[in-house]
Amino acid sequence: MERFPHILFGLYLVWFAVLAVEPVSREVWAAEALPAAGIVLFLALTWRRFRFSNLAYGLMAFWIFWHTLGAHYTFALVPFGWITDLFGFQRNHFDRVAHFAVGLFAYPILEYVTRRGLARRWAGYVLALTAVMAVAAGYEIVEWWFAVLAGGDAGPAFLGTQGDPWDAQKDMLADTLGALFALLLFRLAGPRPGKA
Repeated sequence: MERFPHILFGLYLVWFAVLAVEPVSREVWAAEALPAAGIVLFLALTWRRFRFSNLAYGLMAFWIFWHTLGAHYTFALVPFGWITDLFGFQRNHFDRVAHFAVGLFAYPILEYVTRRGLARRWAGYVLALTAVMAVAAGYEIVEWWFAVLAGGDAGPAFLGTQGDPWDAQKDMLADTLGALFALLLFRLAGPRPGKA
């Protein structure tokens, strides 16, 4: 469907506008929602030069929509209790799903380098996986800095550890697992070698 990216973009504009109204913490909302909006803007400005597959746009959109929802509530406070109750978790795992979804960006990264001929296929897999892992580690450092600088209620709300001393490591694992899933998906459903 040729108009799929346009439909996602229109839905995102509505989603963003609705969730920008009275977030739990305006500071956390700005720190979380604006980077996602930046990715959307970048994709909108570059889609004529490189149009990803609909599957790649869908995978990226999952993270963008999920992350924007998390920004509205702060990730620890998203009404996700039914999942917590269903599996008997001790914490709200909405943020873990968001981190898994970050890993889905491995698919468009691999699609880009494969279709552009920038790397051999298996080198592309390694690049996509390590790119996600690097972003995951970098984001945990940014979270720490923001929490220290913001202080007050905004710092811990942005950090969102919910009392888990291994939160950062588990987040990075979730990112990595999402990337491995995306690479498997690319192997099964991605463009075949020699196809643009």
